[in-house]
Amino acid sequence: MTSASIDPQLVLAWQTAHSVARAAPPPVHDRGGYRVDTHSDKETKRWVFPEFCEGLSALAHEIAAPRHLLKLCDTEETLRSTLPARWEVQPINYFMIARAAAPNAKPLADGYRLQLQHDGPVARVSVLAPNGDLAASGTAAEAAGVFVYDRIETAADHRRKGLGIAVMTALASARTSPAVPQLLVATADGRHLYATLGWTVLAPLATALIPDPATG
Repeated sequence: MTSASIDPQLVLAWQTAHSVARAAPPPVHDRGGYRVDTHSDKETKRWVFPEFCEGLSALAHEIAAPRHLLKLCDTEETLRSTLPARWEVQPINYFMIARAAAPNAKPLADGYRLQLQHDGPVARVSVLAPNGDLAASGTAAEAAGVFVYDRIETAADHRRKGLGIAVMTALASARTSPAVPQLLVATADGRHLYATLGWTVLAPLATALIPDPATG
């Protein structure tokens, strides 16, 4: 049933570092996947499953409340096939890896300023536009033997100026060793961009949730 194979320990390492980056609790083993009790503004809990298993199907049938996310390293079709009708599958993302050094960033356009901050294992980058607006940003964290990039974003009015690469390059400088594997989860559009930078897809990552009537 699985369309792609990925090392479960790598998924656990990614989720561990991802939790560090977002100041969330560490993942715990649950039903064949890894659960994070996030209790954030948008999410109560999430499960990440390296592969399809009966634990995922059981959870999908037990959970009836919104703000719970089920993630599976497989296709949208595989995830949808095990879900009751109340679940909604989100646009597909991609689990990606890079072992090479980050590309060299070009000098920032005139007036742009980059700020890099360190907070223990977490690095944060902000790029400010000439008028002081936030033009681009990103976070990274190193934990469990991997270096994870998270929330790499460029504001619509500031795209196509190399700001995303500048953010990635600045974050990469926080790695303790060039040998540390680099991981991220990309959207369908981001996948093509990262591929040009030397990243490769390990597996698709499908996500499902129950729509929240309060935010619908």
